[in-house]
Amino acid sequence: MTEKTVLVRNDGGMRFVVRTGSGHEVVLDNGEGDGGPRPTEMLAAALASCSAMDVASLLAKKRQVVTRYTIETRAQQRDEFPQVFTRVDLVHVVEGPSLDLVAVRRSIELSATKYCPISAMISAGPTEVHHGYRVVDTSAVPPTTTEDEVMVTGPFAATDPLGR
Repeated sequence: MTEKTVLVRNDGGMRFVVRTGSGHEVVLDNGEGDGGPRPTEMLAAALASCSAMDVASLLAKKRQVVTRYTIETRAQQRDEFPQVFTRVDLVHVVEGPSLDLVAVRRSIELSATKYCPISAMISAGPTEVHHGYRVVDTSAVPPTTTEDEVMVTGPFAATDPLGR
């Protein structure tokens, strides 16, 4: 079993310096100090980044030529405490020549249901996560765009994230 460590140090007010076990530092702050992102923004960033790494790797294995790849992320957070995310929308924007839509869909699905631990943890709670894509075929003149939702995970996903 792998262990992750983090040390959080107060740097005055609500500004905190996070040092990860891999040796990287990130500054987090609240809206008043505004010296860094909020913790909930970092959670949304972790989800998008985790999924992006999975999808990029899977598309490369499927020999898809991706010339540009981003994920547009929007997280809705309730006003009442605890201020959890109620819904997150992840839109994978994949550009390249003659991309296989089936390969893109399957890569997103595998990230959402098998490979991304952040997705599994968030989907096991009260958050509904919408996974979709926008594929831009750059071989067409003018380029064509296809959009669709792949799936919704959570809330309180019944699947066992530990694979038991």
